[in-house]
Amino acid sequence: MVNKEERQIHIIAKDIINQFSIVLKTSLIHDPGNVAVRTAIEKLLILINPLIESERTILIELMGEFFYINGSRIRYSLEYLLNFDFLVKEFKKRAIGSVLFRNIVEPEDIQLFLKAFIDSGFSEEPYETMLNRMSESHTIGIDRLKKIAVGLKKIAVGEDMDRRKIIKRTYFNAVSYIKGVITKIRSGEKVNIKKAKRLVETIVDQLLEEEHVLLSMTAIKDYDEYTYHHSVNVSILSIALSQRLGLNKKVLTELGLVALFHDIGKVEIPQDVLNKPTSFTEDEWKLIKMHPIWGVMAILKLRSFDNTAIRSVIVAFEHHINIDFSGYPQVRKYKELDLYSKIVCLADQFDAMTSSRVYSRIPMSPDKALSVMMERSGVDLDPLLFKFFINMVGVFPIGTLVMLDTKELGLVYESNAVFADRPRVLIIIDNKGKKVRGPVVSLTEKDETRRYLRSIVKILDLNKYKINLAEYLL
Repeated sequence: MVNKEERQIHIIAKDIINQFSIVLKTSLIHDPGNVAVRTAIEKLLILINPLIESERTILIELMGEFFYINGSRIRYSLEYLLNFDFLVKEFKKRAIGSVLFRNIVEPEDIQLFLKAFIDSGFSEEPYETMLNRMSESHTIGIDRLKKIAVGLKKIAVGEDMDRRKIIKRTYFNAVSYIKGVITKIRSGEKVNIKKAKRLVETIVDQLLEEEHVLLSMTAIKDYDEYTYHHSVNVSILSIALSQRLGLNKKVLTELGLVALFHDIGKVEIPQDVLNKPTSFTEDEWKLIKMHPIWGVMAILKLRSFDNTAIRSVIVAFEHHINIDFSGYPQVRKYKELDLYSKIVCLADQFDAMTSSRVYSRIPMSPDKALSVMMERSGVDLDPLLFKFFINMVGVFPIGTLVMLDTKELGLVYESNAVFADRPRVLIIIDNKGKKVRGPVVSLTEKDETRRYLRSIVKILDLNKYKINLAEYLL
């Protein structure tokens, strides 16, 4: 039975995390003595000190993408999403795994924490810097972020293969798998669906731990094997969007699996049509528009008739039907599109537009694709889901080439859900025009006068500058 103290934690815990995030965010914008910072601190103390009196200590832990307070996982509604997401990223950036409040907390204790937090953001070793700054505090302590299982495998410190390489291997295993599936279907061989589920489960685990790395994989396009990469990219984007919606891990896995097979009907389209280097003829477009129906038939042959199979059939059929019921296949007296279909539709359109296939033989830049999708929002695309999608990929999606006010050129490396115009950027051309590889810089960094060190002034065309994303993001 849950005792009174545990119930109290569950009631106020999400407010503690939310206000803690607000305090940190406010401190990045204003000086420590600013009234907005002081007010935010007061509100936080009102929440945490009564709980410390009853619990003696409060331990805030980050595990994967979730926060725990005194061992209980904190569940939250959509209104808390941005603040929780901000706090997760800031903890990870500084390798902070936990914050322990040992005694009644005074405003001065929080101010000390904030100074350490801000200073660590400028350090090459942020955790060590923060730990040193916090050494004089007898009230607040921090501990290092612990590595968690990624796709059924623990990653040990000092292991030869870093996370990016492991995630890269997972991505290309998925591409290889879907390529094999299509080959086997065409030759009439049996397909191993259980392997697909294991692959998607691994993707989900890795995305919960390192979302930006997997999203960077989707930015690297392979024009020669578009169909296979597209299926995996849509699966990853769909999972990432669903995670932002607060859907549970079981749903993320099911949706990822459904999305992986959304285009399976294209097995019936001749290869010379799919890979045609010029625009489709009217007859070829008729073939293309048949693939949702062929997808339904292919899935029914592949799977036993369970719930996932039903959702796969629905998504295969609906993913090109718009919310106003235009698109294809043409339907009559349709009441509502499935949630999975709406999510996959967004992921499908974004990846297709930013690839050299179907929508344009010359791919759009990610920011241009988002602009086109914004025009379609509310007519073709679900407007609420699109807002979450933009929040996920960022105003400057990963892989966008940008010019900074320092005359450096860089690739967006990780989006920033809170400060949308201030992502992390990988510098590839320095201010002298020399080609370099790094460093990765945060555009939220400020100098001693609180002015931003770098800002984006212009988006550039990757194709014009002949930038190979794989060279930098793989």
